[in-house]
Amino acid sequence: MKATTHKFLLPILLLAVSAGIGADVPYLTGRVVDNAQILSAYTRQSLSDSLKAHEDRTGNQIAVLTIPTLDGEGVEDYALKVFNDWKLGQKGKDNGILILVAPNERRMRIEVGYGLEGELTDGTAGQIIRNIMTPKFKNGDYDGGITDGARAVVMVLERGSSPGLEDGVLKKSKSPQFEEPDLPITMRILLGAFIFGIIGLFTFLGIVTPGMGWFLYFFLIPFWAMFPIIVVGFKGALACLITYLAGFPVAKLLLKKTEWYKKAARDLRTKGKAAIGGFTLQSRGSGGSSFSSGSSSSSFSGGGGSSGGGGASGSW
Repeated sequence: MKATTHKFLLPILLLAVSAGIGADVPYLTGRVVDNAQILSAYTRQSLSDSLKAHEDRTGNQIAVLTIPTLDGEGVEDYALKVFNDWKLGQKGKDNGILILVAPNERRMRIEVGYGLEGELTDGTAGQIIRNIMTPKFKNGDYDGGITDGARAVVMVLERGSSPGLEDGVLKKSKSPQFEEPDLPITMRILLGAFIFGIIGLFTFLGIVTPGMGWFLYFFLIPFWAMFPIIVVGFKGALACLITYLAGFPVAKLLLKKTEWYKKAARDLRTKGKAAIGGFTLQSRGSGGSSFSSGSSSSSFSGGGGSSGGGGASGSW
């Protein structure tokens, strides 16, 4: 009987525990809800006034929430929960925006309603966070960071400006801005192991393979140019590409002077195959080569026969 009771109680307890994870949604007491108490009274009032003026002009509802901690919940999930609970924006227009700041986790988010996604895109919201709010927050200036961030959102919605910081004022971007990947460190490690493991393996084979190696060098250039962006961003990918473009030829030219590389090249010319690091390379015509795993390999080729078209076909 007790075992049966436990079977029923366990799911209920797990549900109760999971429901308690994450911060509660506070009451919507105004356009600025400063539960983390990081804003001055003057900032709260002036920010509320400017957001009200924007709503009077456009109908867009912008709210600011600061909360001490997310209690283990992701900032994206929590912002969406608050946005939907507060029901920001007009019904049918979905023209609401939430600016959320959680100082303990050093996380922030600009949550945009469906109706404003075309005006305040994900990329633009990311630029406001990186270029305007983050530098202020790093200096401990929450008043300036939140005020300037909200002002930037208003300017984008009312003027169509692209955010670029110059003396605290928005300006039109003169060059395209690219969104850097915002992935957790664990996800970056896993993706990095997968991506760099694959292209790293083929890079190694290209370096140690006579003949075919230079073909792999040029073949892998677009892979080194694009795939690392997912893990290390645009600047990191550029550094990886430059390192590859310069490092591959240098490493290959240095290896050409070693005895085992010379032996492998000689075996390919004379025997048609060579063993390098557990791989068996086989020559293919003029200077080309292929490789297969294992210390030895057998090949199969046709004996020169032909067909007169006999046989059968079917379908299912």
